[in-house]
Amino acid sequence: MKSFARMLRAALRYRYSVVVGTLCAMMVGFFWGANIATVKPFVEVAFQGQSLQQWVDREIEQARQALRRFTFQTRRLQEHPQWDSSPRLRSQLAQLQHRIHAERQALQWYQRLRPWIYAYLPQEPFPTLVVICMALLTGTLLKGVFLALQEVLVTRVSLLATLDLRQALFAKMLQLDMRTFSREGCGELMSRFTYDLEMITRGYQALLGKAIREPLKMLACLIGAALICWRLLVFSLVLAPVAGLIVSRLGHLLRRANHRALQQMSAIYTRVEETIQGIKVVRAFTQEEHEQCRFEQANRQYYRRAMKIARYEALMRPLMELVSVGTIVVALLGGAYLVLNSQTHLLGIRMTDRPLQWSSLLLFYGLLSGVSDPARKMTHLFGRIQRAVAAADRVYQLLDRPVQVHDPPRPLPLPRHRQMLEFRQVSFAYQDRQVLSQVDLQVPFGTTVAIVGPNGSGKTTLVNLVPRFYDPQQGAVLLDGVDIRRARLRELRAQIGLVTQEPLLFDDSVLNNIRYAKPQASDDEVIQAAKKAHAHEFITTVLEHGYHTRLGPRGRRLSGGQQQRIALARAILRDPAILILDEATSQIDPESERLIHQALREFVQGRTVLMITHRRSTLELADWIVVLDQGRVVAQGTHEELLARCALYQRLYSDRLRRSA
Repeated sequence: MKSFARMLRAALRYRYSVVVGTLCAMMVGFFWGANIATVKPFVEVAFQGQSLQQWVDREIEQARQALRRFTFQTRRLQEHPQWDSSPRLRSQLAQLQHRIHAERQALQWYQRLRPWIYAYLPQEPFPTLVVICMALLTGTLLKGVFLALQEVLVTRVSLLATLDLRQALFAKMLQLDMRTFSREGCGELMSRFTYDLEMITRGYQALLGKAIREPLKMLACLIGAALICWRLLVFSLVLAPVAGLIVSRLGHLLRRANHRALQQMSAIYTRVEETIQGIKVVRAFTQEEHEQCRFEQANRQYYRRAMKIARYEALMRPLMELVSVGTIVVALLGGAYLVLNSQTHLLGIRMTDRPLQWSSLLLFYGLLSGVSDPARKMTHLFGRIQRAVAAADRVYQLLDRPVQVHDPPRPLPLPRHRQMLEFRQVSFAYQDRQVLSQVDLQVPFGTTVAIVGPNGSGKTTLVNLVPRFYDPQQGAVLLDGVDIRRARLRELRAQIGLVTQEPLLFDDSVLNNIRYAKPQASDDEVIQAAKKAHAHEFITTVLEHGYHTRLGPRGRRLSGGQQQRIALARAILRDPAILILDEATSQIDPESERLIHQALREFVQGRTVLMITHRRSTLELADWIVVLDQGRVVAQGTHEELLARCALYQRLYSDRLRRSA
């Protein structure tokens, strides 16, 4: 229920729309009950052929006659010599006095109503019937106007509340550490952004719309029925507590089933994401049928869980229908007994102060029927709200997840790097797998360091600690003597440029992709950065619209070498003090590699550069080489020194570096 309360608080941020929408729902409920209430005057006019003036005069006269009759009977009873000592006579006297009180109240009510009827209603039956029908049409029109206004306001609040939630979720995603993305994957996060938020939107629409309007319609009818005979109403609702217990149990089962269905939908998103991203591998190894089977299994699992939800919801509909029909049957039997026998008691229990009339009893049945339709709609809403709460649990679970990498409470200033980048006794583990162990490394400012080692030796993890994509579990990374965990993330990352093996370009223009590193940069600054990266020539000669050419999703309109040069231009524009190159030239053609190396030779001057590479040509840029193995620094030195004394480096050089040269 915590998520449910948070959903409500999010919606109540738009109080004006919620309040006005609730008032509109109240008016819908009022006109719903008022329209049903026209049954009584319609019956009095249509079935008995009299005007409402004749009806009210008749009711006044009948009340007076009953009052005289019961007053006379009371006096006769009080004259009996044993009335004070006989329990039976005292009981009869109490009943008579109760009837006298009821008849007096009825007489006063009809006498107050009489001037209004004479003043504003026709005195002939048919014109009176026309007025009743016009009142019914007017009430229906007004109900429709308030209904439309409420639905518009509810949709507005639902979309705005979901918009806020989506914004918060996206902001949270930007703060999450890289470990979350690698562990949960894109499919899980996309499921929460799409399917879960869609369920929440529908839940808001149900919660603020029909979940308010339909109970108010029920309440209007119940109040009307209570005004006619509240004791008979209570007698008719004997089945309601049992239905409430069953609905509560089904609600618990529905919520749990919806949780599992949402998790399975995330699995489907993940399966689709993996297949699309790995479509080349799937086709190369002819595994289409295998992937189809895996997807079918996930899809059928979701089908089974969705069917469980459908079964629970299907049980609720006949249950509510049974309760509604049972309530009307109980009311029908009890009310018919009271009217046919002109009784005020049922099974020895007082049901009404005055005997019910057929018109009042028909109105009572009509009002109970008016309760059944909203109750039926509520069963459908119940499942939708349960799905929304289950989705909210998943979304708020992500929103509440603590941020592992964040700014310190009192950050230290971090001037531009000019001295030393140091890894001091750094250890890092992914869950149970140790990746780095007691790494000690010092990189003086202006040094280009190449980091080499076997796969899984911790190279990428080590350089990812510098921009604080992760924080070490032990030890510290210091920049000019300042532990980077004590500096603002924005100040730290503003000094770092990054070029990865697979550069990510956005579906935007070349200009904006390069400017991404420095949004305030002018067009001339962007062009100069592109020239330094040797990208200007192909941008202006090959691309149709030059710097204004859109690159498509992930920059797929460019070749690998062109993408890398755009990524390098982006890093150059940032003018970083520290440049990180993670296999930046491992998958490009020789000509692009030559141009990138030429650009790097010029750009690395006066900067600290960390390179992960297995290419001999890239190693020529390095002033110093660090060899990692199983998360430890096993050797460091120049290329010639390592060839002379490091067996691992010799093996890497002979087996991989020379082959990739």
